[in-house]
Amino acid sequence: MSVPSTMQAIGFTQSLPIEQSESLVDFTTTTPTLGDDDLLVKVSANSINPADAKIRVRAAADKTLEQPRVLGFDAVGTVIATGKNVVGFATGDRVYYAGDVTRLGSNAEYQAVDHRIVAHAPLSLTDAEAAVMPLGALTAWEALFDRLRINPTEKKSLLVIGGAGGVGSITIQLAKQLTNLTVIATASRPETERWVKQMGADYVVNHRDLVNSVREQGIEHVDYIFNVADTKGHWDAMVELIAPQGMISSIVEFDGGIDLSQLQGKSVGFIWELMFTRSLFKTDDMIKQQEILFQVANLIDAGRIQTTLTDTIDGFGADAMKEAHRRIESGASIGKIAINFSNS
Repeated sequence: MSVPSTMQAIGFTQSLPIEQSESLVDFTTTTPTLGDDDLLVKVSANSINPADAKIRVRAAADKTLEQPRVLGFDAVGTVIATGKNVVGFATGDRVYYAGDVTRLGSNAEYQAVDHRIVAHAPLSLTDAEAAVMPLGALTAWEALFDRLRINPTEKKSLLVIGGAGGVGSITIQLAKQLTNLTVIATASRPETERWVKQMGADYVVNHRDLVNSVREQGIEHVDYIFNVADTKGHWDAMVELIAPQGMISSIVEFDGGIDLSQLQGKSVGFIWELMFTRSLFKTDDMIKQQEILFQVANLIDAGRIQTTLTDTIDGFGADAMKEAHRRIESGASIGKIAINFSNS
């Protein structure tokens, strides 16, 4: 298909509350230039993540951007052009990916994305169902196997703090399908408790009284902790619950300090997980993200893991995207929210 020189996109130039009319705006911009390693994708659906809202409220807090910033990480779409170094993809392929935080996002009609962080989309899922998967699946997989370095055969325990969100939901599934771990997940409402059990959690505990809630299950310590909720707020509980020689990973940054020396007596390790690291620094193993997404698609199509989609907003434009931001900022969402462009 021919590629237009301009496209519609959704962006912001100031960090404003989502209720304000200019918090996200529709605008016309140049269609992305295709790099040698890139795919040009016509986006059909994407998903909202906490990162979208965080960047929107922080990136232009004390300034006005000269050009609107286009957010959007998760995406599903159709390849319409390929760079000269691209292998494994052709025009017409249906793909999914989580993108690169340094480049134009998926809140646009077209997106250029490095093929090394892209894979063919799961055949068994709709666009909306597939669009919610990449960022969460990559984050969970990297945390489990690249950061915590879990041995799939070991019979140990994993505590997922924030089990009902997008990342927590897929972490539970991957841990249950690919390891021998006992999985404990936090949830504090009846609906979130039901959800994490549906994802496969062996035990459900309440993050509001985490230490006592875990120990009421007959569990004194856990071997691994993956925190996707509140690092600083749960720090003391994590220090108490982690087993000697255990490992903690987190994706949630925080203001102020935590005392890492509290982990010294138990010889516990703490490691960050950021899904964007490989694309941000163009690491030598950047293509690992393509491989992870390929394996996740196979697990989905084999019926071993399920989409984390719980809510869909139809329509391409600032109004639909504002509604997605409102829902993610409520802090009450379960699983993931997709925005289905093809129904606009």
